[in-house]
Amino acid sequence: MPAATSQAARPGADCPAATTVAAGQSLADVFAALGDPTRLKLVSELCAGGAYSIAHLTQSTAISRQGVTKHLGVLAEAGLVRDVKIGRERLWQLQPARIDEAKLALEAIGREWERALARIKSFVEKND
Repeated sequence: MPAATSQAARPGADCPAATTVAAGQSLADVFAALGDPTRLKLVSELCAGGAYSIAHLTQSTAISRQGVTKHLGVLAEAGLVRDVKIGRERLWQLQPARIDEAKLALEAIGREWERALARIKSFVEKND
């Protein structure tokens, strides 16, 4: 009978976001949204804090207001930004919790890689 593996030894065990398919898809949506250079630039602009109008965000890009609006929509669907309506104007701001979730998931993947490399190193050294 094989020995039971501990929770920490299983791949993905220390990555709470990777424990369900839905969470994995949600993170995939975040990384897909961040995979576009224009959207990444918009996120970087919004990282300065505060809320910005489409007009302000368009100034830092080479695309139209409609293009910026479309990119912000993709970021909003991934939960990375949200809009706040003030009067007739919509202002956009970053949702840092989603960035933090992605960061934690990447850190967990990094720890898994480190453990895998340590196992490979141990195996190679043991068999020399």
